[in-house]
Amino acid sequence: MSDDEKNIASDRQDDAPTALLVRAYAVAARQHAGQTRKDATKTPYINHPIQVANLLSTVAQVTDCQVLAAAVLHDVVEDTDMTLPQLAAEFGDRVAKLVAECTDDKSLPKIERKRLQIINAPHKSPEAKLIKLADKITNVSDIVSADWPVDRKMEYLTWAKQVVAGLRGINSELDAMFEEAVAHAQKGVEGQAS
Repeated sequence: MSDDEKNIASDRQDDAPTALLVRAYAVAARQHAGQTRKDATKTPYINHPIQVANLLSTVAQVTDCQVLAAAVLHDVVEDTDMTLPQLAAEFGDRVAKLVAECTDDKSLPKIERKRLQIINAPHKSPEAKLIKLADKITNVSDIVSADWPVDRKMEYLTWAKQVVAGLRGINSELDAMFEEAVAHAQKGVEGQAS
């Protein structure tokens, strides 16, 4: 192997985490194609996992590309036809495990899934806690514009606070950001009620 070939191979090896993350964005975009958020303007769903990964990268200073890839992919098993074995084959066991920790069992009734999120939150890995916390921040931030009745929005905020109580302490900046997001959302939803 020539020196140039060795350098190219070395560059590819150094880029492996970046390539994994770029592939995660591509797969998430493909899987969530056509899906929209539950807001009045029907925002493309892919914006949500991008926001979650962005919060982890910019606020929590996460640099681990496997954790960021799991953040981008955190809803693909729950909300698309992609399976955990497919995810593991594409992205490895660690990414799949993190996504699994963030995935509700859709075979259970909604009320049970919500109850389990509260119960299971304190027992998640530190990386999954970060993803879940960033997920809740983006969901709470979007709740005011959700196409839901006011009472459902308030119930969501109460429930989200219960889930996040079990995630606290993993990152103080995200904890503070969640509190700000909840306060802003409550004010906005209360304004809609009047």
